[in-house]
Parts: sequence; C-alpha cells; structure tokens
Amino acid sequence: MKSSLQHRTVLLDEALAALCIKQNGVYVDATFGLGGHSKAILAGLGGDGRLIALDRDPLAAEAAKLLEDARFYFAHRSFKELKAVLRQAGRQSVDGVLLDLGVSSPQLDDPARGFSFRADGPLDMRMDTSRGETAREWLARVEEEELKEVIQKYGEERFAKQISRKIIEVRRDKPIESTRELARIVAGAVRTREANQDPATRTFQAIRIFLNRELEELSLVLPQAVEVLAANGRLVVISFHSLEDRIVKRFMRDEASVDHLPRDLPVRAAQLGGARLRIVGKALRASPAELAANPRARSAVLRVAERMAA
Repeated sequence: MKSSLQHRTVLLDEALAALCIKQNGVYVDATFGLGGHSKAILAGLGGDGRLIALDRDPLAAEAAKLLEDARFYFAHRSFKELKAVLRQAGRQSVDGVLLDLGVSSPQLDDPARGFSFRADGPLDMRMDTSRGETAREWLARVEEEELKEVIQKYGEERFAKQISRKIIEVRRDKPIESTRELARIVAGAVRTREANQDPATRTFQAIRIFLNRELEELSLVLPQAVEVLAANGRLVVISFHSLEDRIVKRFMRDEASVDHLPRDLPVRAAQLGGARLRIVGKALRASPAELAANPRARSAVLRVAERMAA
C-alpha cells in the first residue's frame, strides 16, 4: 500500500458538498480506488448511515479490506453492475451515487500496471488485472484499420493513421512488450505535438479506454444510478477528459428534459415522460490551491444532478 501515500483525492470537499450527506443516508462510492472519498463519506454518516463501494481494481479490493466499519460494504465489481451489487447488499434505493472516473495516481505511478510511459513497464493497462486482454496481447493481434480507429476515436489523435501504420510495421519484426518501447514508436510517427504534452499521451489514453471499455461502462452505469436514487438523491460525477465529460453532460441534460415530440403529434401532456433529474449548479473545476498541490486535478470536471420526485 505504499502508493497510497502518493494519492490525492481530487475535488474531495466539492464532492462531499454535492452529495448533501445525511447522517442516516445510504450512499454509493462506485469508484472506491484507495478510499479517499469513501472515508470522507463515512466520516459524515451517523450510526445508521451506510456506504456501499465498488471497484474492479484488485488494489482497491485490498485497500477496502483495511476499512473496518460496520456501515461499509465493498464489492470487487465493475460499476456497470451497480444494481446487482445493491441487490446483493440488500438495498433498493440510495441517497447518493459518486463516480470518480479515470485512472488513479497509484495506478499511473506503478510501472507494472502499464498505464504510463514515464517509467518502463509491461504493456498491461487493465483496470482489473485478474481478467481480460492486456495491451501487449491486443497490440500483437489487432489489424491496422481497427488500431487506427481506436486511436482516432478514443484518443482524438489526428496522427492516428501514421501511428497505427508504424506500430504494425514494428510489430512485423518483433512483439511490442513495454511502455517505453510503445512510446518511442509513437514519438517516431508524430510530427508535432501540443506544448507540454508527450507525443504518446493520446495513444496510451486511447488504448486504455478501449481495453477497459470505459466509455461503454459509463454509459451503462448512468441510467442505473438514476433508477436507484431516492427522491432528492444526488448523482455526482467527476470526469477527467472530454469524452467522459461529454457523455455525462449529455446524459444529465437529457434526463433533465421533458420528452420533446413534434408539435402536431396527437399526444396528451400526461402521456409525456417527465424529467427524472434536475441539474444542480454549474460544472466545477479544481481550485488554484488544489491545482498547486495536485497538478493532475487540472482536467477534472465535477457535475451534479438531483433525482426528481416521481
């Protein structure tokens, strides 16, 4: 657990304020990580309060074992299984759901996880290291066209064609085994890059998002979160890049809108579905003080919505 010493929970105070924690409330931390948000939520709960946490990372599961609290329940599961976990925990509704998306500092800082090119390590990139295909295995078999599409779609990389071609070219001679090796290949294919950004940043992001089905799982959990929220319950989401935030923003906006149908369609107002959410305030970003202490918070965006009464 040495890495926990280096972990800083992003937008902690803002997330707690957004959840509006009630002492006897029931809350979900759907991305437990190393427990920064969970510990703070538990500190705000009374004896009758409950916290249910999920995470698919084995490191998070180990960290959860250290949190000995009768009010706490942990499931080593993906947040796409939110409703199933709540059934298992004996809960039908909750007063708040928190999603802190992206990769945590301990995951990035551990070379063995393969998320970062800043230290050399094996090409893994799995959130759950107990299952699934590694980045090394996927890069060994993927076709050039699919690789280009992944880098383009999930990395928003304008040099996706050149990068994918170079990776396939190198792969013909020998397998690509390490993070530094992949980063060098990408750097050799990228002509220019934004200031202060490594040429490999977008490619690593794209492969990680694709392998872990991050955007698909986000799209699956958001409707579940709304369904399990009690009236006036809060959905709080912290995202770290534009693809995630776009999904969250659009989902909250759509759920906060009454169904829009053509004006001349013969449908009564009572037959229209009502809004399930109310957007609370504007999107929040880290304060200058937090950015000074934790530069990785610079891309964090927090959005809040409240469940409307039926």
